[in-house]
Amino acid sequence: MTTPVTTPAPAATAPDAVKSAPRLRRVKEHRPGRPRRSKLLTVLTSLVVLYTVVPLIWLVVNATKTQSGLASSNGLWFADDFALWDNIRDTFTYGDGIFTRWLLNTLLYVVLGAGGATLLAVLGGYALAKFDFPGKRGVFATVIGAVAVPGTALAVPTFLMFSKMGLTDTPWAVILPSLVSPFGLYLMWVFASEAIPTELLEAARMDGAGEARTFFTVALPLLAPGIVTVLLFTTVATWNNYFLPLIMLKDPDWYPLTLGLSAWNSQAETVGGEVIFNLVITGSLLTILPLVVAFLFLQKYWQSGLAAGSVKE
Repeated sequence: MTTPVTTPAPAATAPDAVKSAPRLRRVKEHRPGRPRRSKLLTVLTSLVVLYTVVPLIWLVVNATKTQSGLASSNGLWFADDFALWDNIRDTFTYGDGIFTRWLLNTLLYVVLGAGGATLLAVLGGYALAKFDFPGKRGVFATVIGAVAVPGTALAVPTFLMFSKMGLTDTPWAVILPSLVSPFGLYLMWVFASEAIPTELLEAARMDGAGEARTFFTVALPLLAPGIVTVLLFTTVATWNNYFLPLIMLKDPDWYPLTLGLSAWNSQAETVGGEVIFNLVITGSLLTILPLVVAFLFLQKYWQSGLAAGSVKE
């Protein structure tokens, strides 16, 4: 009697074993040099970009229209007539060329006000960062408190003080308050603390350099990014200043651009006033162009200035 031979079941091949094994979810590894992607952050950034760019597009598009074209066309698209160059010419010639006077006034306020504020902020920030003196903590508390106070809260007391001094309705009523920039002083204080090594200053003093020479030859080149950052902030604040000139100035010959364009815009609300919305829009476009150009050409300096002190070595 022959015994039946049982044939063993064939072993599972390698491909079958791989198929039957449970699949593990592969986790994507984050590479150190590759930034993470966030859909929520992308959406929020897109909304911010739209909020910023759409008004600028509206301004550029409507600066190409005539007064009648503004009322008969879509705000975000061009009209049939392209009148940009005519609007620019009329903006500079309207009212005996008063727009040019407002532009020069604004440049005067920026050069003396913003330039002086930057100079004082650089000197004060360097002194507070690299020198010890009695009352330094009190100065620090005063600067921080001044940063928290809005400028509009000080406008009325400033007007009363300047009125007693007889400086209202003069350029000094706009220039002198612009010289004070608590935020610029604080920014230069922080930047000088991180950008200028104390050992470098001590080495210069040991070599026989005085404090003035040490500042101009050693400290000042290292402060260049911070200086540009503070200069941009003070320039924008002075260029866009509206409330202070509004309460200080009565003579239109001393108006800055912001106050002058507001006066043009208000003509439509007065009896017999000429409606010149096309010139107001064109003037607004011409007003922001210098700031845009300044930010584009100096962005590498103010970006490095803003990042100063963010990384601790």
